Amino acid sequence: MSVSTHGLRLRSRSHALRAAVELLSSMRFSISLLTVICIASVIGTVLKQHEPATNYVNQFGPFWAEVFTLAHLNAVYSAWWFLLILAFLVISTSLCIARSTPKILADLKVYKENIREQSLKAFSHHASAGLAESPEAAARRIGGLLAGGGWKVRLQQRDNGWMVAAKAGAANKIGYIAAHSAIVLVCLGGLLDGDLVVRAQMWFNGKTPYTGGGMIADVPAQHRLSTTNPTFRGNVMVAEGSQSGTAILNQSDGILLQDLPFAIELKKFIVEHYSTGMPKLFASEIVIHDKATGEKMPARVEVNHPASYKGIEIYQSSFDDGGSSVKLHALPLSPGGKAFDIDGVIGGSSQLTKGQDAGADKLTLEYTGLRIINVENFGGDKGGAIDPRKVDLRESINSRMGAANKSAVKKELRNVGPSISYKLRDAAGQAREFHNYMLPVQFDDAGAVPVFLMGVRETPTEPFRYLRMPADEQGLTDGFLRLRDALTDSTLREQAVARYAARAVDPARPELASQLGASASRALALFAGVGVAPRAGQTTAGGLQAISDFMEGNVPAPERERAGELMVRILNGVLFELLQITRERAGLKPLDTSATTQAFMAQAVLALSDAQHYPAPMIFTLKDFTQVQASVFQVARAPGRNIVYLGCALLILGVFAMLYVRDRRLWVWLAPADQGTQATMALSTNRKTMDGDREFDQLKHRLIGAKEG
Repeated sequence: MSVSTHGLRLRSRSHALRAAVELLSSMRFSISLLTVICIASVIGTVLKQHEPATNYVNQFGPFWAEVFTLAHLNAVYSAWWFLLILAFLVISTSLCIARSTPKILADLKVYKENIREQSLKAFSHHASAGLAESPEAAARRIGGLLAGGGWKVRLQQRDNGWMVAAKAGAANKIGYIAAHSAIVLVCLGGLLDGDLVVRAQMWFNGKTPYTGGGMIADVPAQHRLSTTNPTFRGNVMVAEGSQSGTAILNQSDGILLQDLPFAIELKKFIVEHYSTGMPKLFASEIVIHDKATGEKMPARVEVNHPASYKGIEIYQSSFDDGGSSVKLHALPLSPGGKAFDIDGVIGGSSQLTKGQDAGADKLTLEYTGLRIINVENFGGDKGGAIDPRKVDLRESINSRMGAANKSAVKKELRNVGPSISYKLRDAAGQAREFHNYMLPVQFDDAGAVPVFLMGVRETPTEPFRYLRMPADEQGLTDGFLRLRDALTDSTLREQAVARYAARAVDPARPELASQLGASASRALALFAGVGVAPRAGQTTAGGLQAISDFMEGNVPAPERERAGELMVRILNGVLFELLQITRERAGLKPLDTSATTQAFMAQAVLALSDAQHYPAPMIFTLKDFTQVQASVFQVARAPGRNIVYLGCALLILGVFAMLYVRDRRLWVWLAPADQGTQATMALSTNRKTMDGDREFDQLKHRLIGAKEG
């Protein structure tokens, strides 16, 4: 029996009703709906769901962000059109099953023993042979052989002979019912465990998303779902030593709060790392407090090993900072600024007044993140730090696939220590994000000195740009900052120029010393930004860019390369003398001219140039911290899970039956002949394969003695 692709055909006078039912119950319509759902699921996988609107604007621009919002692509699985399509798919597939199942079940009972002898010869698999026994004896012998081989057999006696009708592989047709029923079950389970129930409460019970701030306990009842909610999936963040009994359900236009019948207390968050600093275990030691009985139940939650209580699964989803306290040290970059210490809590903020930094306007310091472990790749690409809680999927695939473009550069992962992330927000509400490392980082470049990495970016979609501040012989920033302050002091600049000219020129030729001093003074003034107008779009001038602009405007093109090398050499020499002066004033011994000193000066020149364009009057470094961990749990009540599991099992069985079980029917017509019985045999199968040819050859030889091949 072949399955038809058309739908149910009602006997109704209404043409519109007949057409609608026929379309809705047709297999073509079901396949079209399934295709749309697959495309929507791909969009929901690629595009991050339930993100703040500003994230989409920053990443895709205002036009596409508006398109995503109008089409609900930022919340595909809870969009009304997605749920509607899913519901139509359930109805359509159910009608297809209802239309086809009676025919399939009826076909399972039919042996088609009334087929005519002439029809058997029209099959592609047919054979004839003479038998010495009588038709009845041959029929019973053949029937017994087929029954012993797993066939279902029916014998029919006619006036002019016997018909042996047999069938096997009926599971192939059952597979059709199982596979299509699986689609219905999976969709029903998805609807039950998805946002449909939550949406229904928003539509009919007056529940609305909450868009404000403040304490969770102060959120009104219209934004809360009761503990009897039959299905939900949300997140709970619990800091060490605290407990929470409310889950947050993210919506495209806010959040809903789900009250739990218990509270989760986090005793300890456990993270274990490999020698490279990459994590190998996340786990949480928790205590579940029953709100009704007061019972306490200890449990351990690990990745892929959830805890369960009262039908609610508790999964280890992620981890975060639970309010760590930090002490930051401010390094002023503006002239006249003073260093100071400030204490804060991750997630909090502090107001910076002019009393703390005379050169700064009113700013708000927001403490956004503390990372104890940062893993950096030093084997090849020296990119940004790797967040140890994330997995590099592309690297994972490339490391296991033997593609021709597989990278030959081996990664060397190294933990470079803690870092602090913060934002500086001005009075207008504009903020920049900063990411600074606590310890100096030693790169593997030949002769390189350890550097403090000070990152900054304008928007979350941009990568961090790092100011590399060289560490002095004590592993501190003091040497560089003294040089930075001295560069803004005209008196110290003049002393450095005089020293450099005196050391570089023979005392017997004072006129050369005067010329060299003038060139050195000019180079140092340009580098310090004295008397230099800022370029368009910049608020400060100076650095190597100022020297480059001066060369382009005053030196002929053929002579720029040689003149540029000379000016940079003079600049390095003067800055070295300026550094020596700062060390003398600090009571430190002078530096020698070793390779380490030269590497420090080379990096210091670059850092001094970049620091003049640093978009903040100060840099905050991490001085001390007390870490408080927090676990992010996903809590879910999913009654449709077992339905989905049943659907998956049926889908596996159905697909296996349809692909690997062949539906076969066999007929043997036995008619009396002069010297016994004339046998005519035919085989029908739903798929023409080599296995079918081989099986027919074996059967015809075994049953009627016909030659194989």
